Amino acid sequence: MRRFIFSLCFIALLGSVSYGQENPSGSFNGFDKVIPTKANKELQAFVYFYQQNVIQNYFPENDFLKGQIVGRLFGSNTTTTSNTIRSIYAEQRALPFFVYTPRIFDGKATLRASFEIDWTWGDVAYGSGGNFGSAISADQVNLQTQNLEVEFIPYKNWTVNVGLMRMFDTPHDPYRTIFDKFTTTGYRLAFWGTDGVGIKIRRETDYTKLKAGFYKLYENNVELNDDVSLFELTGQLNVAPKWNVGASAYYVRDRSSGAGGVSILGQGFASTLANYNGTYRFPLGADPYHGDIFWLGTYFSRNEDMMLDRWFMSGFANFNFGSIKQRKISESVYNKTVSISGLAANLRMGYRYGQTTGDVVTVDGIFTSGDENGISDQKFSGVMTGNTWGSPAAIFIGHGGYLLFPHGNVVNRFVAAVSDISNMGYGIAGGTVNFAKDIIPNKLHSKIGGAGGFAPVAPNGGGNFVGWEMNGKVGYDFGAFLTVEAHAAYMGLGDFYDSRITNGNVAARPVNPWLGFVCIKWLIF
Repeated sequence: MRRFIFSLCFIALLGSVSYGQENPSGSFNGFDKVIPTKANKELQAFVYFYQQNVIQNYFPENDFLKGQIVGRLFGSNTTTTSNTIRSIYAEQRALPFFVYTPRIFDGKATLRASFEIDWTWGDVAYGSGGNFGSAISADQVNLQTQNLEVEFIPYKNWTVNVGLMRMFDTPHDPYRTIFDKFTTTGYRLAFWGTDGVGIKIRRETDYTKLKAGFYKLYENNVELNDDVSLFELTGQLNVAPKWNVGASAYYVRDRSSGAGGVSILGQGFASTLANYNGTYRFPLGADPYHGDIFWLGTYFSRNEDMMLDRWFMSGFANFNFGSIKQRKISESVYNKTVSISGLAANLRMGYRYGQTTGDVVTVDGIFTSGDENGISDQKFSGVMTGNTWGSPAAIFIGHGGYLLFPHGNVVNRFVAAVSDISNMGYGIAGGTVNFAKDIIPNKLHSKIGGAGGFAPVAPNGGGNFVGWEMNGKVGYDFGAFLTVEAHAAYMGLGDFYDSRITNGNVAARPVNPWLGFVCIKWLIF
């Protein structure tokens, strides 16, 4: 309260100083522009602040990671569970956004920049590097650039984006759409949900949305043909007031042979990153490779904002196919060594029984194909996502799960049993059920939910049942976009984790994971 009163006094003092600088007499007015009397609408600033206090029974065993983990529970990130050890920590994130639209271009040119500042409370100080910086005395160099791009509007309904931007597998404008909508429509960020540098052209009208994009995932040596590039083409048509249908094509051209990547993990089909993220790691050996992967898919949505009537649904089907070609180091000709084909499908539906979008029942199911024998037959029938090349580059969130499938409320730790929908190449058939209620409309929110999943292909030594989960949440809005929430979840591991391949190479099934956390969310503008 004392700090609040001090802040009010400070603002009042600034106001009085600003008023005192108005000098119509024409005498000294050198400080008139220091504090503008009107908001500068050319430059807009937003900040998303998130802080959470966590207790959980899983953690990474490798001290080198300093608790920062992404990927699959019991994976190569060394995460494990315990009956006696508890991870208790607090962490926070701030995401500043700056949008500059100079008047001289009459709103047809915009510069956007966004950054990320993360840390775990009390981690380190006086160093350099992201995701750290709040130990005593602070002063860490830790600002991370998320986006830096320009947007041009050359003609009505057309936009061109150039630079480092949001790379989402959605038909919606990534900068004029609320984030929750990305997680429930299109491909729900399950294949591409990260940032990438490139060029994107969009055309959006009342009934259609078209998008074509090119992204450079890895350049490596500029003089060599060793790049990884992504191409996308997406279209959506509003066929009826409540119905949208769309189709898309994506293509990854990988000529890197694994060069580049994330820290010491690398990137690509045979990288450690694949194990880390919970995708399938291709045992390709040391021979150079070329990879060409395509995704052809379709999606739909009905009443996607949930307010045109009480029923809503969305879904997608996405088929990936392609090949990997290799050559001996002493040779120059690449020959096909692996054929790839896999299918992913999702259906989400719900019913809004009450006044707000917080009074809903939802059912969300997903299926991805698996492969029984890896590439021993020179074929892979599993699903591929952006997590083969980035960490994380595909984030299937928005289903209401926390431990079986990943949850979006994270800072430095993004871990789940099925962190990638390919589920290590074994596939997944499962989903979630959620019952949500606004106890006080648009003020006091609550939710209970459950999840379950089976792998179409069982790992050696294990079964098909991945596990089940129960979870709950209570949240209270203190003001516009300022919310305090409490979450808890518990997961029962299935016989899928009897295998040493999936349980971290231990003799017995690990202890069931659980977590609880209290968080503050505030979108400041």
